[in-house]
Amino acid sequence: MDLQDTPVQIRKGEELDTAKVGEFLKDTIGGLSGEVTVKQFPSGYSNLTYLITVGTRDLVLRRPPFGRKAKSAHDMGREYKILSALNPVFPYCPRPLLYTEDETVMGCPFYVMERLQGIILRKDLPEGLDFSPDYARGLCENLIDIQHKLHTIDYTRIGLENFGKPVGYVKRQVDGWSERYRQARTPDAPDFEETMQWLLDKMPRESDRPGIIHNDYKLDNVVLNPDNPVQIIGILDWEMATIGDPLMDLGSSLAYWVQADDPDNVQAIRMMPTHIPGALTRDELVARYAMKSGRKIDDFDYYLCFGLFRLAVIAQQIYYRFYHGQTKDKRFGMLIFAVNILDEAANDLIARSDL
Repeated sequence: MDLQDTPVQIRKGEELDTAKVGEFLKDTIGGLSGEVTVKQFPSGYSNLTYLITVGTRDLVLRRPPFGRKAKSAHDMGREYKILSALNPVFPYCPRPLLYTEDETVMGCPFYVMERLQGIILRKDLPEGLDFSPDYARGLCENLIDIQHKLHTIDYTRIGLENFGKPVGYVKRQVDGWSERYRQARTPDAPDFEETMQWLLDKMPRESDRPGIIHNDYKLDNVVLNPDNPVQIIGILDWEMATIGDPLMDLGSSLAYWVQADDPDNVQAIRMMPTHIPGALTRDELVARYAMKSGRKIDDFDYYLCFGLFRLAVIAQQIYYRFYHGQTKDKRFGMLIFAVNILDEAANDLIARSDL
């Protein structure tokens, strides 16, 4: 049984000019020949991802979405740059092959990378893949350990010293995501004003150990070894990576983490099988990260609340495109429900917090 991520026919309105793309790739990447076919990976809500097959070789192409885009989002050049810098020292990065700003090919910058063949977990475990509690725990431990490994890479040694500004990172993030939410808010969305104010009022001190942060590190952005699904062989979707506070990265990751004892409304927006028997809870993941890093983490409510808010902003920005008719992807229309549930979750966390 094939458990690997399978591309499908391209969604209406997101087609590529197969002949033009194929000709460009053959002219730019050595050794390509044969018939060119294009399919699309159906998951994901941000940058669009396509499988380009040239003869017998599979490549993955990433491009920005169609329609209105946040000014600083969907920077293909940044994503290509960090993959190029990280690939030699962090073996979980796919190998980048080319980047171009030549908009005559498809009207936007894009890049191409190698395809990592493996299993990507979505909402539920696929049929034919059974995880014992011990396997589930092992995968969770590997996931958090690799995130910590990323955070400890000396970014100055690999040429990424100017890739971000760690000083003032938390303040810029709170201010920036607050502004993005206000700009993307639609009449049917909550205002989040109390949450934004709490994040300003409770802001922690600057991190004394900034590092490379993925900013979208989660279970459905990792590739698993088909022969040993507990082993992680790749990390995908580096579009929001930067240099910043690792605990902000951890908080953003755990905002996605729906565990078995979460309330029904939160269960309704679960996107990954993080609830299965043996899976670590958010508290257990934080404890493992603290153990691996040697950090004292006693204010994690803040980072988790930020993660919930940030996730709501991302969902709202995508929903904005649907609300204004800029995309026909029906999945996007459901995101307003997620925004409201994340608002409730953030309010509940603030009410329980000792900060």
